[in-house]
Amino acid sequence: MKAFLAALMFLTRIPLPQINISKNDWHKSAIYFPLVGLVIGAILYLTSWGLERLFPTTVTAFLVVLMWIWITGGLHIDGWMDLADGFGSNKSREQILEIMKDSRVGAMGVIAAICLIGGKWVAVYELLQHDRAIMLVMSPIFARFLLISAIRLFPYRQEGGIGAGLRTSLSVIIVFLNLLFILIVAYYLIGSIGILILGGTAIFSGLLAINIYKKLEMLTGDCYGALVEWSEVVALFVSLAIWRIL
Repeated sequence: MKAFLAALMFLTRIPLPQINISKNDWHKSAIYFPLVGLVIGAILYLTSWGLERLFPTTVTAFLVVLMWIWITGGLHIDGWMDLADGFGSNKSREQILEIMKDSRVGAMGVIAAICLIGGKWVAVYELLQHDRAIMLVMSPIFARFLLISAIRLFPYRQEGGIGAGLRTSLSVIIVFLNLLFILIVAYYLIGSIGILILGGTAIFSGLLAINIYKKLEMLTGDCYGALVEWSEVVALFVSLAIWRIL
């Protein structure tokens, strides 16, 4: 239970009672990242359901995206901007890592954030217009499953760091059980099309992770955050494309 609460405390701004989290609890928290995604998605879905009774779809979509940012505390957007600044600089590996560590935000980071938020707004609007708000539940789940997959598959920036600690709890069996959990939830909520959406999202997210690894030879905390944001918005766009084709 403490490991799950640690995951909630790290990935969301949901008010929780103060508890003592041990290092072992923190390392195990990664197991529950997809479950936290389900909590976030449920909140987004209920938010959209309530707001649609008060506002037009455009405003509802905008407010849902604001809730999305608030509920995660902008944690992953910060990583997305840092990654954009680093890779947008077209510098060497060492210089990119230095740029990503810098707390200041550059032009590329701002542009990337605008594109990301704008993309989410448009995608959420289209989903609400076609009564497919259920993707607000699935997108955060898919993204956090792909996050733990990346933590498992790619080396972290330093041994003994926060990412390395998380990786110790993510055995192949744990990742597989999370995948099974996600497929069950997806099938229950959106049917077999959920498998296609997860597969399409995994392809694009994998391409991002591989490109980062080729450039940096590792992943960092900022890379994890960027991967979550990218996976979330990609899941929305992939679902729109698949539903349109079918």
